[in-house]
Amino acid sequence: MGTTLHTLRPPKGAKHRRKRVGRGVGSGHGKTSGRGYKGQGSRSGPGIRPGFEGGQMPLVRRMPKRGFHNPFRTVFAVVNVGDLGKMFAAGAKIDPQALRERKLVRLRVAPVKVLANGDLPHALHVAAHRFSKSARAKIEAAGGTVSELKI
Repeated sequence: MGTTLHTLRPPKGAKHRRKRVGRGVGSGHGKTSGRGYKGQGSRSGPGIRPGFEGGQMPLVRRMPKRGFHNPFRTVFAVVNVGDLGKMFAAGAKIDPQALRERKLVRLRVAPVKVLANGDLPHALHVAAHRFSKSARAKIEAAGGTVSELKI
């Protein structure tokens, strides 16, 4: 006889009882409640912060710092002209929302930049935040139009 919905059970050993500490010596987790005797780990209150290595110079501070990382940079979600040609029919009007619906652009809030990788077989009307020079040229050469949106 096969398994039915009302007889389904989790496999043996998959479910564990919650560990109740500090409930007497007979529980197996009494007295020190699994914390050992002395030291920082036995005390109440905040423990050690992430990255703390017991007073040794932490890895993040031992690594050399190089270059400059601009915190105000604009991160673009990029899409290629070739992908537009494959995913949209001739004469289609393309905007960032349409690109997100077709999953060509994954980043939800990032501005969209169109790059020139691939070939464009037909005319498209593309609206995006940025275009590379060669992408703009390919779209216009195919008979399409380009409109740049504000970021």
